[in-house]
Parts: sequence; structure tokens; C-alpha cells
Amino acid sequence: MYRGTEDPWRLAERWYERRKYDLTVAALPLPRYRRAFEPGCSVGELTRRLAARCDAVLACDRVESAVETARGRTRDLPNVEVRTLLLPQEWPDGSFDLVVLSELLYYLDAAALDGLLARAVAALEPDGTLVSVHWDHPVPDHLTTGTGIARRLAEEPGLALAADHREEDFVLQVYRRTGLDGRPPRSVAAREGLTPESPA
Repeated sequence: MYRGTEDPWRLAERWYERRKYDLTVAALPLPRYRRAFEPGCSVGELTRRLAARCDAVLACDRVESAVETARGRTRDLPNVEVRTLLLPQEWPDGSFDLVVLSELLYYLDAAALDGLLARAVAALEPDGTLVSVHWDHPVPDHLTTGTGIARRLAEEPGLALAADHREEDFVLQVYRRTGLDGRPPRSVAAREGLTPESPA
């Protein structure tokens, strides 16, 4: 699809896409992240928004032309690196406190999906954030929908659901990595001492 145009889904133009990206970033429970990973970044529209909330963003795609477009669109952002990677095989080194899986998981068969989620959770730091946002209508090229992905993520050990935003067109979920003791992280309000059980 990238052979005919650098932005085949018109990600930079459509209000639907821009609104979805803004909602994705607004749903992040922490004001700032140290190191984010965005696999399947396409042309870099969400990448630009993530860069405003992160010290460093590593974005990747398997399509070289998409990577080149994303690099061009983030050239002015020194905290962004865009690579060509085939996932889950070519997983990057190091850990992340934010992993964003946007419009990606429904392309993977069960084995590849299991492998990618296992790597994502293993690379996610305790109390780290994992975001999933996916189109929720059937598409011939998609092996499932946003609702199907939500069901699969609910089975993944080591994650605690923090937010579940569903619309007619997409499913946006935010998960937090459980601590070493298995406990879910504190909510945003609890972190700021606003709930009865949290310290003032």
C-alpha cells in the first residue's frame, strides 16, 4: 500500500485519526515517560505526539518507505529514533516504561501475537504502561478486531487494566505492569493522594 503514496491511510489528514491519536496520548496515566517503544509506527503521526511526553521514543515499522516517511516527519525531534524492524523477531534491547501498540496486533496470527505480547511485557518495567488501540470493525486483512484484542490482552499475565475506552469504531485500553509482588500499580488519583487509602 505504501508504493502508491507515503500515507496510504491519510493518517495526517483524517480527523478520525488525529482525534484517536490525541485520545491515546491523553489516556497515558503518567505525565512523563523515560523511554517509549512504538512498534508499527507507520508514518509517524502518533510518534510525534508521544515525543512530547517522553524523554526518548524508539519507533519502528517493517516497511522501509514508512520508516523513511516517519523519519522525515520526526526529523526535528531529537528524542525520536525510527528503525526498520521485523517484530517480534527483531525486538530491541533494553527496557521501556511505555509500549504503544497501535493498529498492529490484528495483523498477527496467534503464535506471533503471543510472542510479541510476551516480549512487550518482559521489556516493560514494573509500573510501566502498555497501550493498545485498534479498529473495531471486521477487515479482510485483519485476523481479529479491537474487541478480540481486548479479550486476548485480558489473559496476558503481568498486566493490570487501568483504562478501557470503547467507541463504535475503536477500542483503546491502557494497562500497567504489575509490581514484583504482583500488585497492580496505584491509580492516578492515588498517586496524588486523592483517594482515602492513599497517603496525603
